[in-house]
Amino acid sequence: MAIVIDKNLSDGELVTRILSGEKHLFEWIMTKYNQRLYRIGVAILHDDAEVEEVMQSAYIKAYENMRQFEGKSSFATWLTRILINEALMTLKKRRAFESIDNIVGEPRIESQHPMKTILNDELSIMLKNAIAQLPTKYRIVFMMREIEGMSIAETTQCLLLSEANVKVRLNRAKEMLRNQLSHYVSPDLYDFHLDRCERIRKNVMAMIS
Repeated sequence: MAIVIDKNLSDGELVTRILSGEKHLFEWIMTKYNQRLYRIGVAILHDDAEVEEVMQSAYIKAYENMRQFEGKSSFATWLTRILINEALMTLKKRRAFESIDNIVGEPRIESQHPMKTILNDELSIMLKNAIAQLPTKYRIVFMMREIEGMSIAETTQCLLLSEANVKVRLNRAKEMLRNQLSHYVSPDLYDFHLDRCERIRKNVMAMIS
């Protein structure tokens, strides 16, 4: 059954209550941020199965280290940084096994989970391929800013980049995409479907219970 999030509860209030023993509220955290973490994870890894594993690891680390959250950045930024670190570690391990010299490599299109999009299937594949072929440093900025709609400030905090660097990378990503496409990207392109959301929540809650 879908979790109904009380939008009046801030992340800070959720964290306080979770630390006070209401661990079931961590499901609200996952429901709220699954889409963002998935989109950023897939921008780095290109592999649905790996992204789900990384998301679970990130949530477990966030739960186990929640008392270390000091509020210097938003909770969303703190959680996103954990996800990025986990994804980059997974990518490093994969490269060690596969001896990959180019972190972009050949785009890998997952067919198990069809994308929900307002565009037709052919254009969806074209768009996903085009984004997949962006170098990682440009792709992740594009995903965070244009697909996930994160602010420049939060993007700089998550990636530990300057504002100018974020803008340069985003403009470069758009330029490369314009060379291939003349259409816009739908935010629905990388939807995190409800069945997968439920699977992540159940797995994580089983581990922290």
